[in-house]
Amino acid sequence: MRPALLATADGTVFRGDYVGADGVAIGEAVFNTAMSGYQEVVTDPSYAGQVVVMTAPHIGNYGVNNADEQATRPHVSGFVVRAMARRASSWRSEGAFADYLTGHGIAAITDVDTRRLTRHLRDRGAMPVAMGTDIDESELVEIAAQAPTMEGRDLASTVTTPSAWVAEPVGEERARIVAVDFGIKRDIVDSFTTRGCTVHVVPASTSAVEILALEPSGVFLSNGPGDPEPLVGPTAMIRGLLGEVPVFGICLGHQVLGLALGARTFKLPFGHHGGNHPVRRLADGKVEITSQNHGFAVDLWSLTDRTPPQAGGLAGPELLPDSVATDFGEIRPTHQNLNDGTLEGVECLEVPAFSVQYHPEAAPGPNDASVLFDHFVERVT
Repeated sequence: MRPALLATADGTVFRGDYVGADGVAIGEAVFNTAMSGYQEVVTDPSYAGQVVVMTAPHIGNYGVNNADEQATRPHVSGFVVRAMARRASSWRSEGAFADYLTGHGIAAITDVDTRRLTRHLRDRGAMPVAMGTDIDESELVEIAAQAPTMEGRDLASTVTTPSAWVAEPVGEERARIVAVDFGIKRDIVDSFTTRGCTVHVVPASTSAVEILALEPSGVFLSNGPGDPEPLVGPTAMIRGLLGEVPVFGICLGHQVLGLALGARTFKLPFGHHGGNHPVRRLADGKVEITSQNHGFAVDLWSLTDRTPPQAGGLAGPELLPDSVATDFGEIRPTHQNLNDGTLEGVECLEVPAFSVQYHPEAAPGPNDASVLFDHFVERVT
């Protein structure tokens, strides 16, 4: 292995060994706290434009296989680990993870002090980085300093399907779902087809008129990468759907639904990335452990004339408004992140629409929230 460097936008340098494809990679560095599921992470289109730092110290020990892929190729800009396994030990393995990254042209670094790097990102926020080998340190620092931030970037249009396609249901058809692809994962489509749904996956640029012409039982707004606010077309599309057909959104789909309802979004300091994020259901106080991957959040207080309360101590429901008025009637928060108190879900009370900030399909992560697919399918059948 060759010596490698990673430089952050603020000029901090980390050293390690190169194990991926040649060249210099740039992207916004974020840390992921999942203990496993590294193949699902690198193939999640929501990570487009990002360099993922895994906090788990040992990555690659069970290899890779086609069944775990969430897209046809990896979407991360780079991958950083403390220790990359030299061999895979699993009956499911179809190859080594390091070879997989190299074969797909993904830059990766091992033997990095990921604890130090994670603390740096946690304390100073997610930021652009540059990583590579056979390059001068000062040059790499300059590249990182000039790399674009995530704010204002429409990355969903770079990962959405170029044309519509259909996934057939398992067994008898119960419903027809139109899934708007902002960066949809394979396990999301499977979550619908295994529940008897025909899934029409359409590009993010599809209009409300085109979607309604498919006569869907319901519309699903998928996960995806980047800043939601540049997605002007999809926001208008959702406004054209609300009140016409049931809508369910997750992740970026949740954020764009929030924009369609009139709320604003904001950049989180270092985002939520991992398979162990606790979320409180506000209706009954029960807690779900969820899989998350996002760097932005919806601000419901922007729909009010009130000053948001200041967070302090344990995150409580008082950090969110009880309900707010929108052009589509009253909406209320349904879920809250217990780490920072931010909004994790909303429900419209006068039109059939709801959304959550996290990933109910997991992949990787726990299955606490998979029941949301059942709830939506029950609503549209």
